[in-house]
Amino acid sequence: MLEIKLRQIGNCVILDLSGRIDVDSANLVEVVGQCVHDGYLNILCNLESIQVVDYMGISVIAIAYKEAANHHGRMKFVNIPVHLRDMFTVAGLDRVMEIYASEDLAIQSFKEDKVIEEIKKMQLRRRFKRLPVDLKIELKPKQDNSPVCLKVEMLNLSAIGAFIFGCGKFKLGDEVALKMKLAPNPEILELDARVVWIPDKTVQPHEYPGIGVEFSDISPENQRKLIEFIERNLSSISSD
Repeated sequence: MLEIKLRQIGNCVILDLSGRIDVDSANLVEVVGQCVHDGYLNILCNLESIQVVDYMGISVIAIAYKEAANHHGRMKFVNIPVHLRDMFTVAGLDRVMEIYASEDLAIQSFKEDKVIEEIKKMQLRRRFKRLPVDLKIELKPKQDNSPVCLKVEMLNLSAIGAFIFGCGKFKLGDEVALKMKLAPNPEILELDARVVWIPDKTVQPHEYPGIGVEFSDISPENQRKLIEFIERNLSSISSD
């Protein structure tokens, strides 16, 4: 039987596991799922007190790991007992999952990941030009029970995100759906996005109410359409 105790250090949730990880260890997947659902995306599994991991247990670990990854979380491992290391190697887990010898090193790695992620985001934003626009778009929540904003204004646009003015009903992390037309193309472009920035009313009154969104799971074809629209209109602005 697998027992799981949770504790937290900073923004990292540590799962202290003890007992067996086998076919009856679905609670590991459930706990990981609940963690990421609640917004705890840095998950460290401490295997120091694990006695047995059988081949079904390897599958359980892989499913839990995928559950975290599918929700943009990170799941790492620490203190794997000597008698389990060979199984992790044979199963290939040591090539896919990050394994650390100490809790301090593992927690530090989450902090380093955050820094690297921010650097990559900055580099990605610099790669794509941003176009000032005045587009009327349709903005809806992806969940039916969320607030609705229809016919709002998109004030700037890039291939990876946009700033939308006229809706103050969403909060950070909300998933939204956008519909727009990129003239002269009459086709309606539908995009999914996540709210990543909300202006402060007292500091940025001219941008309130508004939201900054980052496009999620955008297809190469839709991103190409955005880039072509942006490049065409930027060229027009430059020639003027």
